[in-house]
Amino acid sequence: MNRSASNDCSGHAGVALSEQFRVIAEISGDIAFSIDCASGALRYVSPAIEQLLGYTPEQAADAFCAGGEGPLAALYAGLPERMRRLRAGDRSRLRLVRETELQGAHGYPVPVEVISSLLCGEDGRPQALVGLLRDLSPRRLREAEQKRFASMLNHEFRTPLSTIDGAIQRLEATSPHTDEATRARYRKIALATDRLIGMLDDYLSPERMAGIGSERQPTTVAPRTLLEEGAAQLRAAGRVASIKARELPETLRCDPEGLRLALKVLIDNAVAYSPATSPVVLGGRLAASGIELSVRDHGPGVPRDEQPRVFDKFYRGSNAAGMPGSGLGLYMARSIVEVHGGILSLVSPGGGGADFRIWLPVAGAAKMLARQGTTPDNPALPSGNPT
Repeated sequence: MNRSASNDCSGHAGVALSEQFRVIAEISGDIAFSIDCASGALRYVSPAIEQLLGYTPEQAADAFCAGGEGPLAALYAGLPERMRRLRAGDRSRLRLVRETELQGAHGYPVPVEVISSLLCGEDGRPQALVGLLRDLSPRRLREAEQKRFASMLNHEFRTPLSTIDGAIQRLEATSPHTDEATRARYRKIALATDRLIGMLDDYLSPERMAGIGSERQPTTVAPRTLLEEGAAQLRAAGRVASIKARELPETLRCDPEGLRLALKVLIDNAVAYSPATSPVVLGGRLAASGIELSVRDHGPGVPRDEQPRVFDKFYRGSNAAGMPGSGLGLYMARSIVEVHGGILSLVSPGGGGADFRIWLPVAGAAKMLARQGTTPDNPALPSGNPT
């Protein structure tokens, strides 16, 4: 498709810039494309499109030229409206990221992520739509495997739990003269079983798994929104909640539901292991090259000799004696945070209590820190542990 290279930009500088764009995109493994805004013709597409969709670049260009029709029509979709809004002064759609499906020569659709940007000339008019195609098939396969694994876990856990639940109900129903201590143990077992079944319903139910991928899930959330939702959770539990947050980024790229779950685990712990009349403080601040979200309670805290194990799977500290729980909450919260490239840590603050801190990397956080100024609470550089 070298015949189209000179059509992408005007002048030698334009051609050089276009070539640089193509080389960078193709080194990364993505498929680059360029559409002429005036004619709607596909001026360039990477040769790798043949491996993904089965069309040579020439075949794709010939099939696309009639106003964005053919196997790559989805790339053109919305372009006239984007140009109209740009002419009206709306620059919000200069760059878009979306997921769609493209029809391959082999006869079946291929899921792709399309990242596209409008390039304008010196007069401000849109000249070309350039972008990248990324094959989503590996990610879709990974999500399907995760759903199957979660469904298997749900079944493997639910079967013995249902057996335990039924046995406890029968014992309670057929033992009217059992002493109170034994009946209390029955109720404790029943409560723990209900709690575990509830966790399965919340996190590993077939309905929840089916919902994943049925529609595009949000990939960003405002850190302050997470703190406000946490405060609402505390107040719903009858606790005094306060938020101490400094400058935070408007959005955080993450799995919002995952971080909500991690924070919920920490807040549930604060409610369970601190006096009902004591406040719980939710914090948010810039820290090193990311942000830190914290949950601070005023309970007895975690004994120092137990702190290294507090995030271990199934571990329950001495403070948990007689309390409901499975020893999985903090382990699960840490796993979620680490998937995001972050760190979950425990600090024992002066004055008692426990302070759980989630540190997450955030692009641009260092610049925000520079504007804000370096303080002892806001180190400019990471020191190996954000706490």
